[in-house]
Amino acid sequence: MAQERLSNILNHIRTPTGLAAIMSKNPDDIVITYCARTPLTKAFKGRLKDTQLDYLLLQLFKHTISGSNINPALVEDICCGNVNDGFAPYKVRAAALAAGFPNTAAVSTANRFCSSGLLAVQNIANQITCGSIDIGLAVGIEQMSLSPKAVPDFNETVMAASQEATDCQQPMGQTSENVGKDFGITREAQDRYAAESYRRAEHAQKAGWFDEEIVPIATKVVDPKTGVAVEVTVNKDDGIRYGTTFESLSKIRPAFTQWGDRSTGGNSSQVTDGAASVLLMKRSTAERLGQTVMAKFCGATVAGVAPRIMGIGPTVAIPKLLAKFRLTKDEIDVIEINEAFASMAVYCLRELGLDHQKVNPRGGAIALGHPLGATGARQIVTGLAEARRQKKKILLTSMCIGTGAGMAGLFVNEQV
Repeated sequence: MAQERLSNILNHIRTPTGLAAIMSKNPDDIVITYCARTPLTKAFKGRLKDTQLDYLLLQLFKHTISGSNINPALVEDICCGNVNDGFAPYKVRAAALAAGFPNTAAVSTANRFCSSGLLAVQNIANQITCGSIDIGLAVGIEQMSLSPKAVPDFNETVMAASQEATDCQQPMGQTSENVGKDFGITREAQDRYAAESYRRAEHAQKAGWFDEEIVPIATKVVDPKTGVAVEVTVNKDDGIRYGTTFESLSKIRPAFTQWGDRSTGGNSSQVTDGAASVLLMKRSTAERLGQTVMAKFCGATVAGVAPRIMGIGPTVAIPKLLAKFRLTKDEIDVIEINEAFASMAVYCLRELGLDHQKVNPRGGAIALGHPLGATGARQIVTGLAEARRQKKKILLTSMCIGTGAGMAGLFVNEQV
């Protein structure tokens, strides 16, 4: 008995921690063997504006099956992050069946606002870890062009219970202005940050960096003037405004004048259509099936903040994630923070002391767009592609959550 106890203690001592732990390779690691995204296009104006959610998913599913060379019969569950479509569970299942997944593949949807795509990844990973499934697909999608415009209806008793409960009514634009005023994030700082996001995205698109991320989508787009539907193939993001500068952004009028004068249509995330997918399994399963391991999913954390300043969520989620894995911010190579608003992005970089050169190297949601349910998954696709380009290892993704929280995920690129 004593010898067994000593052996357990020694094994515990030998267990790697920190950077060594996440860099180690074990059969039970949860790994990504394929990930991709659709182009991100402007809601109501872009070339995906008339594409229904299930049809966009159908094509993404087909690309995932062919791109990964996975036998669709082996995929046991599909979790789709989505925010605005109440019928998404029906549409996701129909698209999966139409794409070739058998009816043995179950479907669920996940809604954690901007981080829904990352939540979908975490949900699938957790199921694999606990043995519920062996292989699963995480997806994020939002067709904001077709989203309903309903406003939440709150109960008076709930609203009267506390100020923070009442603050859950605040629109996102108002929370951005709150962050700007509460923490002294000036309009100039926000416009300068946004201009850099556009510059980086323009450079990345011109250099062809997005090409490996994006799968083409064949669809129809309706000409608003003639009403004629034209067949098109969409293969690039259309929200990147070439030549955007601080000077041009500074001329844009504030968007939320009832609450403040710092957030504009130029320094806030764009309303967007798009989707992304991430295929997950254990390392041992990937090796047995001959699947290429792209990256290791280490884990994710979530942490709450006050609803009225929901945008600062990454400032609590990221330290929690780093502490969990005993890492420092300097050990992270590439960071993807969702640019819901420049106010929150500037605050997060400042509060966390992050190196801006590591953050959103290809631009973020201000320049690329923010399809709510998709961004959490899209950041993984973009971040891993950038890590490969830089020949770097450690990727961290993070986003704020509309009701007042932050979520962060940690990944190791294995294609250096």
